[in-house]
Amino acid sequence: MAVHDQPHRYRGLRFPSPRRFKAAPTCADETNTAATATRAYVFAGLRLLTGFVFLWAFLDKSFGFGYATGSGKGWIDGGSPTKGFLGGVAVGPMESTFHEWAGAAWADWLFMLGMLGVGVALIAGIGLRLAAAAGTAIMALMWIAEWPPAKHLSDGSASMSTNPFVDYHLIYAIVLIALAVAGAGATWGLGSVWARLPFVSRNRWLL
Repeated sequence: MAVHDQPHRYRGLRFPSPRRFKAAPTCADETNTAATATRAYVFAGLRLLTGFVFLWAFLDKSFGFGYATGSGKGWIDGGSPTKGFLGGVAVGPMESTFHEWAGAAWADWLFMLGMLGVGVALIAGIGLRLAAAAGTAIMALMWIAEWPPAKHLSDGSASMSTNPFVDYHLIYAIVLIALAVAGAGATWGLGSVWARLPFVSRNRWLL
């Protein structure tokens, strides 16, 4: 009986398919993804809450809802949004200057438009860089008006300042800057749509 050797097929040199070595998602990747999503939602929530603070201040001072501004004393009723606050400044290097500005039409308009613009921008998630710049300027002026470093007012009475530097105006300013740097308008906002507009693409400072 003849024995026939089976010919050995030459398979050649084969490289493994890249698909076989595709890395599966690791726990670290999933954790990073979840952390990124959570961070986006946290910043979006912070943006909306901060925006409501500015927008509500505009609405209350405009219509006198009875909170900080009494009923019938709103801007539409002839009241001045700046007269009470600036007229009551009793300390700081700009005390006399603020007294001169108190109740001036230009000061009322600038203040109210600033509060409205910052509030709408934050809630919509657009123009966060402009909102941060305008809001920081407003907060800086209000910080100077209250002048936390002073222990005593101009008349010698205690200022009741609880901190020589940090107060809520400074915190709001830092929050505004952080929201702009983080690009917090894309989540729960129109930031992505806004960024794709041609005039915004050409002028990145409008982001």
